[in-house]
Amino acid sequence: MAIETAGQKAAKITKIRIENLSTIKLPKDVEGSINKVLDFLPIEQYRGIEKIKIVDFINDPRLKNLDTPLKGDLPGLYHPREGNRAPWLEMSMGALLLPTEGFMKKFMAKSSFKGNLAGLLFSLVGQHYYLTQKHSVKRTALEPQIRQYAEKNLRVWSEQQNQNSVRAKIFKPFRPLLERWAKWLNKKAAEAKK
Repeated sequence: MAIETAGQKAAKITKIRIENLSTIKLPKDVEGSINKVLDFLPIEQYRGIEKIKIVDFINDPRLKNLDTPLKGDLPGLYHPREGNRAPWLEMSMGALLLPTEGFMKKFMAKSSFKGNLAGLLFSLVGQHYYLTQKHSVKRTALEPQIRQYAEKNLRVWSEQQNQNSVRAKIFKPFRPLLERWAKWLNKKAAEAKK
C-alpha cells in the first residue's frame, strides 16, 4: 500500500502494453510469462516503460552503423526516451527460439525459452533502471552493474521457480562447488584469450 501525502494523488499501477508482432510460432502463454517476470520485479524499477514489442528479428537502423559486427542476432533492444515518446523494449523471438536452425538447436532453445526470456527481460529492465533512475552510476560502469543486476534477479527468480522441484533439492548442496568451478573455468578462458 502506497503512502498518501497531502495534495498528491496515489500512483496508479499500470500494466506495460505487450505488442506481439511476431510471425514465429511462440510457446504457450508468452505474454503471461512476461507479466509474471515483470511482477517479480519492483514496480519502481520499470516505471515509465510504455510497451514491450515482440518481433521476429530486430532491424534497427542504428545497428547498421556499428563499428564492431554483432555475433548472431540481437535478442533485445532498449529504446530510451526520445522527445515525448516514453522508453520501450524490443524483444526478438528469432534470437531466442532459433527458427532457422536444425531440430536439436530449436528443441534446446524452446526448452530453455522461459529462462532466456526472463534473463533478457531482467537485462533490458536493468538498462532502463540504471539509465533513468540510478544517477550515481557513471556511464563507464553501466555494463557491469547491469550484468550484476540481471544475474542477481535471474538467480533469485529461478530459485523461486524451482523451489519445490526434486532437481533443485538434489543440486542445492553442490551449488557452491559448481560456482567455484565456473569461476575457475572463466578465469582459464580469459587467460587463454590473452
